[in-house]
Amino acid sequence: MQRLQAFRYELMPTGEQQRQMRCFAGSCRFVFNKALALQKERYEQGEKKLGYGGLCKLLTEWRNGPETPWLADAPVHPLQQTLKDLERAYANFFAKRADFPRFKKKGQHDSFRYPDPKQIKLDQANSRIFLPKLGWVRYRNSREVLGTVKNVTVSQSCGKWFVSIQTAREIQAPVPKATSAVGIDMGVTRFATLSDGTFYAPLNSFKRHEDRLRRAQQAMSRKTKFSNNWRKAKARLQRIHARIGNARRDYLHKATTTISQNHAMVCIEDLQVRNMSRSAAGTTENPGKNVRAKSGLNKAILDQGWFEFRRQLDYKLAWAGGHLIVVPPQNTSRTCPCCGHVSADNRQTQARFLCVECGFEENADLVGAINILRAGHARCACEVSGAVMPPAAGTHRSDSFRLDAGVSAVGIPRL
Repeated sequence: MQRLQAFRYELMPTGEQQRQMRCFAGSCRFVFNKALALQKERYEQGEKKLGYGGLCKLLTEWRNGPETPWLADAPVHPLQQTLKDLERAYANFFAKRADFPRFKKKGQHDSFRYPDPKQIKLDQANSRIFLPKLGWVRYRNSREVLGTVKNVTVSQSCGKWFVSIQTAREIQAPVPKATSAVGIDMGVTRFATLSDGTFYAPLNSFKRHEDRLRRAQQAMSRKTKFSNNWRKAKARLQRIHARIGNARRDYLHKATTTISQNHAMVCIEDLQVRNMSRSAAGTTENPGKNVRAKSGLNKAILDQGWFEFRRQLDYKLAWAGGHLIVVPPQNTSRTCPCCGHVSADNRQTQARFLCVECGFEENADLVGAINILRAGHARCACEVSGAVMPPAAGTHRSDSFRLDAGVSAVGIPRL
């Protein structure tokens, strides 16, 4: 089977190379915005939007025209890839997978992509990479690049430049080393509770840096916009945001790697994070209730990175030969794992589960993880037999878990 994998490194460009990369990223941003403005103008006039081929013809005119001759200084392939990105953004919008494309802003997601591997040379022994119109650029070689180079993306973040090398290689079909199955219940007090009793404590990287972030935002607001001091304050604010994101990604990678290596099947809830973190402020006519409490809950949910956790589990389990099973979240925390009784009264508090029918008592997150695992087994059985998945969780029993499992916290180093 073929594995696609990206390797990201920090670049160490010279001053001239940094200037050129900023120019290339600016040219790509200009082409994207100009093409988007043209598409919107054609739509307002009732004309059909141009496809990728038509935009490429216009790109040739822009590069050779008297108004924008500086576009010819940038490599043509990254500019064409920008038009492909716009075409993909339109397709996602019409398929209702994303909002309407927005104009790009300088300093936000500055990047450009080289799609032709024939123009790229990778010298891992000397920690350098050759890119068209940039020459040889050194990078921090932290690990070996495996596979054949397919494309390269250069991006900027917090004043630093990074290169992402997309590769492809043939590997044997993975066979999972582990044979166990586990259900995972996501939460705020506990980031992830496994059905075997272990749990991962939340990192709360945003909460830990919230005071520093507030002070940096206040300092930036007092500066004159676009002044040198304002730019310095903005750079400090960006570094704090980068540290928050890096700490969260590091934590999620460590947790998902451990879970994918120790379990062959992982069952999780199909949580709609966007709906769960929606604001409760309401409108002027119909104001919301408990807005402050809901705002704090939304902030805590978004600080955990639930969707990124699911995304990483998905591809890491596939690499290890495992499977990720997604089950409906209805009644997973209200169903008794012993008698199967479903009631809202079973959830006494946020952390305590007490069945009003049989008296079974356990941590509510652990009960949810057990029911998620049970629903995952039921879904697998239904897929094998071709039957319809039962709507309620907890209607089937499985002996693949223990109710008296000891609860222990999994230690992951924090940044």
